[in-house]
Amino acid sequence: MKKLNQKYFKLSVLFCLLFTLAKNSFADDHIASHRHLADPATLVYNGRVYLYASNDDDNSDDKNSGYKMKSIVCISSSDMKNWTDHGVVFEAPRDVTWANRTWAPSVIARNGKIYLYFGNGGSGIGVATSSSPTGPFKDPLGKKLIDNETPGVQPAKNMWLFDPMAFLDDDGQAYLYFGGNGDDNMRVIKLNEDMISINGQATSFHVPSFFEASWMHKRNGNYYFSYSSNPKAEMRIDYMMSKSPTTGFVYKGIIGAQPPKNNNNNHHGIFEFKGKWYHAYHNRVVAIKKGIPPVYKRNLAIEELNYNADGTIAQVIYTENGVTQIGAVNPYERNQAEMLQDQNGVATKNNDDGGMLVTGLKNNAWIKIQGVDFGKKGPKSFSARLSGLSSGSSLEVRIGSITGKQIAKMVSSKKDESGLQTLSVKTGEVKGKIDIYLLVTSPNPSASLDIDWWSFQQR
Repeated sequence: MKKLNQKYFKLSVLFCLLFTLAKNSFADDHIASHRHLADPATLVYNGRVYLYASNDDDNSDDKNSGYKMKSIVCISSSDMKNWTDHGVVFEAPRDVTWANRTWAPSVIARNGKIYLYFGNGGSGIGVATSSSPTGPFKDPLGKKLIDNETPGVQPAKNMWLFDPMAFLDDDGQAYLYFGGNGDDNMRVIKLNEDMISINGQATSFHVPSFFEASWMHKRNGNYYFSYSSNPKAEMRIDYMMSKSPTTGFVYKGIIGAQPPKNNNNNHHGIFEFKGKWYHAYHNRVVAIKKGIPPVYKRNLAIEELNYNADGTIAQVIYTENGVTQIGAVNPYERNQAEMLQDQNGVATKNNDDGGMLVTGLKNNAWIKIQGVDFGKKGPKSFSARLSGLSSGSSLEVRIGSITGKQIAKMVSSKKDESGLQTLSVKTGEVKGKIDIYLLVTSPNPSASLDIDWWSFQQR
């Protein structure tokens, strides 16, 4: 009996440990989980990776709402774990009067500018430009870049004219891939150096089970055309390879099966960042966890991408936490509150200074920042710019987990004229690299806190 009790005790300890880890580990299957985003485009620029997404926040929670995305949201990261929300960077008709949709973008940098391509639903492709990766983006043409009158687009059977993918080759020639809904409905056309006009007519190559989501990338002299397969082929991400960007493609297999908790349309982006390759995609994990209809409420996710010795791609195995952090967060510089790895009860909004802030934080809302490196000395104080810290409310800083050691606690103080105030408090001891949590506590269920930025001061 004693041995049996010891066995059950060990199993109980193991179960509690696993429960604790599950409760306090947060996943790459839902990055930027405070927003519903889809169809990730990628841009690596000045030491950061930017993801641009169809904004499913434009779609209602109604299961019959449809895809009404009319804006594009940008998020970015320097470490692949903590993502900064830059908000809506392009919107119809605010920034493009001829369009009413901004689906599935593609973004590329050239000549000191950033070029954003998008689908006006499935009826044509536009382009917008900006001097910054975080916008604002504006329409330089006042009309579609690609439509059914573009040479080489037609004839095609029931083509969806959307999902642009801009690709800049090593020789300086740029291409735009687009189309959908048929094995022979993929098109590619050359772009001029100005990136807002076309050169010649569109051509095509046969793509088995082609549905949507064209993507092109190049590695070690190989061109990889990847795409979402049709429902009959399970809406996987498949790929082909060639030694040319426009011809000679041979089907090679599956990059990623239908993602878990998706069971619907699929869309991806592939990029290299700081020596590693990545596969960005969307699923519907966040909506499912919220208990809302998931069809029109997708969320971004990410996995590492690996290659075999012969250059083919090893099929992605989807995980809940498969991406390794690159580097660490410096707590001794000003960090935007909208930079986070996970969250509960967070929303974001534009600030008066043109940036963003976290808003709507009520009792038990929290922000997690992963991999904060306090060094050997540690901090002496913590500062934050915030508003709405009412009587009895507090902002706590905890380490390791949401129930971990509290190292700082802010309480209410006098507001400045803008409603935001900068507060500083002493901190407890913390050293080395650890996750931190900003936790809001309040006895008033209607009290709401906004945070602009936070930082620590070194001991």
